[in-house]
Amino acid sequence: MRLAIPDQVPDIADMEQEPRPPRLRIRIVFGEAEMIGPGKAELLERIDRTGSIAAAGREMGMSYKRAWELVGTLNAMFRDPLVERVRGGPGGGGAVLTETGREVVMQYRAFEHETAEAGASRLAALSDMLRDIPERK
Repeated sequence: MRLAIPDQVPDIADMEQEPRPPRLRIRIVFGEAEMIGPGKAELLERIDRTGSIAAAGREMGMSYKRAWELVGTLNAMFRDPLVERVRGGPGGGGAVLTETGREVVMQYRAFEHETAEAGASRLAALSDMLRDIPERK
């Protein structure tokens, strides 16, 4: 089972014309260095899609070293690894998301979605109190 990631990034011209609605960016902090947020969740989704830590990192504009550090942190946080390396073979090595990795991403995205739904009225109320911002109408 592959995780769904948007294939298309919005066009910058469209983004300038349409004000973006307020959104939540949720980071769950389990400990001093143990946390998961939208960036790590996206990295896991991209590793699942590409089968490569390097490719996933490149797509996100980060170095292979940084992507590997994040994967190492995530693997150390949970009882079971979230990402496993696949060695060698005709096409070279790669990486796969484990069942635990898929479950962590699914739980995080579900938490994100449920929190956004539960807080929508509060977010709207806060948005209504904002001063006029030129790109917002």
